[in-house]
Amino acid sequence: MAPFSVVILAAGKGTRMLSDLPKALQPVCGRTMLEHLLDRADDLGAAKKIVVGGYQIQKVREVVGSRAQVVDQKKLLGSGHAVLQTEAALKNFKGPVLVLYCDTPLLSKETLEKLFKRYHDKKLACALLSVELANPFSYGRVLRSDDVAVEKIVEENDATPDEKKIQEINVGCYVFDKQALFGALKRVRQNPKKKEYYLTDVISILASEDRVEAVRTDDQEEVLGVNTRLDLAGIEEKAQKRILNHWISRGVRIRDPKTTIIDAGVEIGHDTVILPHSVIEENTVIGANCVIGPFARLRGASRVGNRCVIGNFVEIVRSQIGDGAQVKHLSYLGDAVVGKGVNVGAGTITANFDGKKKHRTVIKDGAQIGSGTVLVAPVTVGRAAKTGAGAVVTKGKNLPDRSVFVGIPAKNIKGKK
Repeated sequence: MAPFSVVILAAGKGTRMLSDLPKALQPVCGRTMLEHLLDRADDLGAAKKIVVGGYQIQKVREVVGSRAQVVDQKKLLGSGHAVLQTEAALKNFKGPVLVLYCDTPLLSKETLEKLFKRYHDKKLACALLSVELANPFSYGRVLRSDDVAVEKIVEENDATPDEKKIQEINVGCYVFDKQALFGALKRVRQNPKKKEYYLTDVISILASEDRVEAVRTDDQEEVLGVNTRLDLAGIEEKAQKRILNHWISRGVRIRDPKTTIIDAGVEIGHDTVILPHSVIEENTVIGANCVIGPFARLRGASRVGNRCVIGNFVEIVRSQIGDGAQVKHLSYLGDAVVGKGVNVGAGTITANFDGKKKHRTVIKDGAQIGSGTVLVAPVTVGRAAKTGAGAVVTKGKNLPDRSVFVGIPAKNIKGKK
């Protein structure tokens, strides 16, 4: 595709969510809805990305970081007004503009590519995405003048009884010619009922030149929007099913998909088995031929090597687990670096937080940690070193290679290996 920009509308509060967070920052499978759409923009190869923020814009900026430019909609006067705020940011950009709403996180790359294809093939001013729903209540309806050409979009509040019977709805996903978009936006008038400027009013302006078409998708799930907590729960259920199916199709065995949670942004190697009631959070990487669970929790940014066992009631956070290591029962490893072939006994804890800061524990290759050991970070356990059951290795105590430490506080048993 030719270079294009993406505008994501993320200014609203989402009152019906009953949340202090902006709607765009509500999480779906470990990532905010806004981040899901930024991922999609990256998948498509967007040359420029703009997020329109408003309510709690500083939180929006924190989530976006350097991934996109954030534009402030200081007065929340509707979607048309929101897009108009990006005109200055797009002043020197000549390509088409993809406009997305923050609450449709399931949109696929393939569907958006079809939208761009229609836009380019027909040389349109706008290609919009639509879908037919048996119950189109609350959605804007797509009106066609002759069952083919798009005439306008009518919002639910403004639709006549006959128009409300139309089942083809506007998803809220558009590819616009940039000049046509901003030219039409300046002609949009404030809606008398809601006192807002609707982006959908642009469609009737551009359609008067016969340059608007709707691309229908048959996938009703991917175009669902989020307005309430119930909507969010439904979206997350569908997103989770997609993630699980993705990993199953790539050689991961998931014993019980109904009780397994895997976030977006996770990586899992082939022939790994995920046992029931396991939670694998965003940015975790798991190697091949591992066994995870049951009742395991791997938190963000953890790295698990190949042929590892992370067993029942084990929690791993911000830690690296080397190839062939085993952490089988009732243990907590936080901020730890665990070497190859290490065996961590049941009930082991890395005490990584001293009340002010978190510290690292290093367990080198081949070490064996006895059941019930507490390692008070920062601490290092040497290669092939051992701790006895119930040992407490105190802060700053480094165990030499092949040493054996037992007791409270743990002491070296000289001559023992």
